[in-house]
Amino acid sequence: MPPHPQSETQTRSGLEPLRKILTFVRFSHTIFAMPFALGAMLVAARGLPALKVVFWIVLAMVFARTAAMAFNRYVDWEFDKRNPRTAGRHKLISKAGALGLVVISSIAFVAVTYAINPLCFALSPLALFLVGFYSFTKRFTPFAQLFLGLALSAAPVGAWLAVRGVWEWPPIFLAGAVLFWVAGFDIIYATQDLEADRNEGLHSMVTWLGIPRALLAARVFHTITIVGLALFGSAATLGVSYGVALLGMTGVLVYEHLQARRLDDLAAINRAFFLSNALVGALFLGGVALGIAY
Repeated sequence: MPPHPQSETQTRSGLEPLRKILTFVRFSHTIFAMPFALGAMLVAARGLPALKVVFWIVLAMVFARTAAMAFNRYVDWEFDKRNPRTAGRHKLISKAGALGLVVISSIAFVAVTYAINPLCFALSPLALFLVGFYSFTKRFTPFAQLFLGLALSAAPVGAWLAVRGVWEWPPIFLAGAVLFWVAGFDIIYATQDLEADRNEGLHSMVTWLGIPRALLAARVFHTITIVGLALFGSAATLGVSYGVALLGMTGVLVYEHLQARRLDDLAAINRAFFLSNALVGALFLGGVALGIAY
């Protein structure tokens, strides 16, 4: 028998609060940093570690990112209400709800790190500080994009430490690559907010340099990204398969910057931001997996 229409309506209604929370924190953007954490995990274990380790790493990523995004929404609440691009965010959940989401996600993240190992648990407050501090940087420095990159660069280091529990060079190279990759694509994304940020007195590479020079900086950052990814592949001895994936990532980043030049086309900017960077992550993870297997 086909499902009863009323049952479908009730199901949708029951899931609506979850849908709003996921939209509020842009949960779909988790796919940006996640492949780099999983890639670091695979290299650290030279294959797939125990499933419980994979589970804890994924959960830690989700909770840390949710805490960071909810905190960003909370501290930028009034700014977002006045920005045409973000004006609808405050309608999804209340400001008190956003703060509650920060607290719950932060506690859950710390609890997960406790289950991983003592080093990750000891570093969990620093990780939360890193991902939260970014939200304040746009108030006093044009290098806010670099701070965002620094926050996300903790993901591969954390995953490496979850598997091995010791500091080594490969995740450091990968963290550097992620830092400049994120900073570069966030510059592209920030071009949409140039006027709104200037009106609010907020800082970014775009408000500081203007769009043309900021996009040039993004290209430089993504060149550094490719160098960092190459150093990671060399340090992790990933071989030809990873090299082919690296060429693919380079091509995708070139495409992203070509799209970013179409400043009159908002859809092109969003396509450059979301699809291109999701593909970079997928190519990276695929290259790492093949590099380990062959």
